[in-house]
Amino acid sequence: MSDDKELEEIRRRKLEEIQQAQDSEEAQAAQREQYDQQRQAALRKILAPEARERMARLRIARPDFAQAVEDQLIMLATSGQLHTVIDDASLVQILEKLTPKKREITIKRR
Repeated sequence: MSDDKELEEIRRRKLEEIQQAQDSEEAQAAQREQYDQQRQAALRKILAPEARERMARLRIARPDFAQAVEDQLIMLATSGQLHTVIDDASLVQILEKLTPKKREITIKRR
């Protein structure tokens, strides 16, 4: 009988651990969702519709670079250094400045 009680206690503890892990995952997902919503709201205030479309395309092609650009734009807006809405032409200029220069590779055949 004591084996049954021990086994039941182990099952109960394991079930509690699983529930706690699931609760923490749900909390993290909710927190991540809230962060993404706040981020998108900030970008809607900063970027004109055409610029938002360009950023969406950039996010598809180069997600890490788009994330960095968005972070910098949000930081500038929150610090008060950004006074106007960024239109598409301004975003293109910003992206050109931030994009690293490509090195040209030449292959010499002998």
